[in-house]
Amino acid sequence: MTARVRAGAALAALALVLALVAAAQAQTYPSRPVRIIVPTVAGGTVDVITRLVAADLSARLGATFFVDNRSGAGNTIGSREAARSEPDGATLLMSSASGQVISPLVYRSVDYDPVASFAPIGLVAEGSIILVVNPALPFRSVADLVAHAKANPGRLDYGSAGTGTVPHLAAELFKAAAGVDIVHIPYRGGALSIADVIAGNAQMTFEASSPLLAHIRAGKLRALAVLSASRIADLPEVPTAAESGYPALVVTTWTGLFAPAGTDPAIVGRLNAALNDGLRSSELTSALARVGNVPLGGPPQALAQMLAAEQAKWAPVVRALHLKADQ
Repeated sequence: MTARVRAGAALAALALVLALVAAAQAQTYPSRPVRIIVPTVAGGTVDVITRLVAADLSARLGATFFVDNRSGAGNTIGSREAARSEPDGATLLMSSASGQVISPLVYRSVDYDPVASFAPIGLVAEGSIILVVNPALPFRSVADLVAHAKANPGRLDYGSAGTGTVPHLAAELFKAAAGVDIVHIPYRGGALSIADVIAGNAQMTFEASSPLLAHIRAGKLRALAVLSASRIADLPEVPTAAESGYPALVVTTWTGLFAPAGTDPAIVGRLNAALNDGLRSSELTSALARVGNVPLGGPPQALAQMLAAEQAKWAPVVRALHLKADQ
């Protein structure tokens, strides 16, 4: 019994030492540059927001936070790389419903679990989805677009950020609601889809407000509807999908910051605190507003709850639309 007591005491002492070391490391975190993987191309919604957050975290935590774009396969390539990274706080993931919810439902194998492979850090921001067309087209309203699409089935193309992304599903919901046949062109990210609509290689896209607003203001794209529950302050003249005759078509975007599963909870807590401090600041709030987003924030559990709610929302949609993609 004495030997067992001594062994138990030794293990308890070791556990205490390890806990103290971990706590000390968390207090000095980050001691080196931190990579934030963005699973989309540069210029897309998640990328734009991540660059704003990375700059804010760099200033608050005294170390460089930088963006590493790893796009493709409906956001799953970057998510997979983040999931396989060392859980030491040196690699994080900024993602959305596309990579963390929808693509795992659409792709045959993503090689990561959208919940078990990650430690949630916090919700970041929420924005609107906007239906835009090339301004050279004669469509001035959703009704104009639908009438043309019905008269010319299969003749209109829409670009998306990739199969299994929120913009893709938003378009598929629109197709089902309006009863139109429009052709999907998947890209490796929203910025590429937007560029092709501007160039006239695709006629339309559904995309988040962040990368669209500047092009809409410059007249390079024409907004026909916002898919939020109400009109947005940036485009007060643009009606909602509900006002355009499609009340069930309500889709918004969100971004969240994750770490690989197994990351020290103290590091997660330090990141969450810094993230929330930034989201409460007028500087970051204003910067997000300029790209059509509002800050969210909250504890890590809020992001976990968002994931669960989004999975419950999108899973039946994916099944109903019979969406599957090879990978």
